[in-house]
Amino acid sequence: MDISEIPLFALADRRLAWVDARQSLLAQNLANADTPHWQSHDLKPFAAALSGATVALARTDPGHLAPPGNATFGAAAQVQERSLDGNAVAIDKELVKVADTDAAHELVTNLSKKYQNLVRTAIGR
Repeated sequence: MDISEIPLFALADRRLAWVDARQSLLAQNLANADTPHWQSHDLKPFAAALSGATVALARTDPGHLAPPGNATFGAAAQVQERSLDGNAVAIDKELVKVADTDAAHELVTNLSKKYQNLVRTAIGR
């Protein structure tokens, strides 16, 4: 059995791919901060990218709380400021997104390493 067949690790791989794609877009935004009429780009939130995913909360006992039925999470629409040349990149906002993406990458990497060690311990390696 390949470790990527375990749903948790498959989810971690998807999250890392999303983080990589987002970091690339944010780097393009920062590189074009002085380009006239450049429109800032970003990916939809990872939670929205997971629509239809097979990983879900499980209720294994009737005494457990039920998972929220209609919880929606997403970014609110924001009005983008533009400079006189029509550029819509706000460097401070882009850097906050970069830091957030870096923190998400570190979190997923650390969790993945911890669970890999847990699986190795369970199988006696």
